[in-house]
Amino acid sequence: MTEDTTRATVDEAQQRLCGTILSEMSKVLVGQEEMARNLLVGLLCDGHILLEGLPGLAKTLAVQALSRAIDTGFARIQFTPDMLPADVTGTQILNPGDGTFSVKKGPIFSNLVLADEINRAPAKVQAALLEAMQERQVTIGGESFTLADPFLVLATQNPIEQEGTYPLPEAQVDRFMLKIKVGYPSQEEERRILDRMASGQPIPEVNHVANSQDILAARATVEQLFVDEKARNYIVDLVQATREPGRAGIHDLDGLIEHGASPRASIALMKASKAHAFLQGRGYVTPHDIQSVAANVLRHRVSPSYEAEAEGMTPEDIIQKIMDTLLVP
Repeated sequence: MTEDTTRATVDEAQQRLCGTILSEMSKVLVGQEEMARNLLVGLLCDGHILLEGLPGLAKTLAVQALSRAIDTGFARIQFTPDMLPADVTGTQILNPGDGTFSVKKGPIFSNLVLADEINRAPAKVQAALLEAMQERQVTIGGESFTLADPFLVLATQNPIEQEGTYPLPEAQVDRFMLKIKVGYPSQEEERRILDRMASGQPIPEVNHVANSQDILAARATVEQLFVDEKARNYIVDLVQATREPGRAGIHDLDGLIEHGASPRASIALMKASKAHAFLQGRGYVTPHDIQSVAANVLRHRVSPSYEAEAEGMTPEDIIQKIMDTLLVP
């Protein structure tokens, strides 16, 4: 496929699918355009998403709005401290009449799964998502069941400083392609929220504007986007610098990184960069696309050392330092 053909296909798909979905989501979302766009990035590159922010910042509302805009299966799992793994995956039910067992599938058997407040459940329940997220299948009573396509876990969590939260296991966190941090709205945006939600007027309804086939077709287009050799090398350089910043010439970070990002991060960064380029209407990836998604891809895969934490340095600070220092192709 030539660059001109890819560009035309991307423009048409963006106008027909992504722009319309974002427009529908904006009916109920105020001031969270960046979060809505990042949700689409994850959807377009088949990557699970973790939304982190304080209660009341429209994380759940954003996921619900996305699910309403797409005519596909949707399930919500409200995680609580007394949950069991079977509440997520399902279980076997005994039939008293003939003494046989039948399988009752859990809410994970859907296309879009909202895992609400995922870090309020114990570790066993969080671990129940691992097979589903990575292998796209669930095992119940020794029998494996393949999950539908598309399948996407959109999880929300409160900051771990909040009471009643459990830190997610590193292996599970790494399964999320993106970790999006949700902040407070501006003063103007909060006034618009107040006028819209507390006026007593009916909230606009989000309409179905796409279906599963539209999403799969858009994903196929995203996969075909062109990534130059220099852009690929830049992705690898970014991820390598989170492990050995000294070798990349970033000596200011020596001793400040406990653990860097894995090769899974390189794959995720390339996929997310393609999706970002797609949303911009381009058939090729630029360094700006890579930098735009780098924080969301890497922030949960980079662990600052004790020395860095003592200096008040966050994963975002480390990632920004790397991007500011590395030579951009």
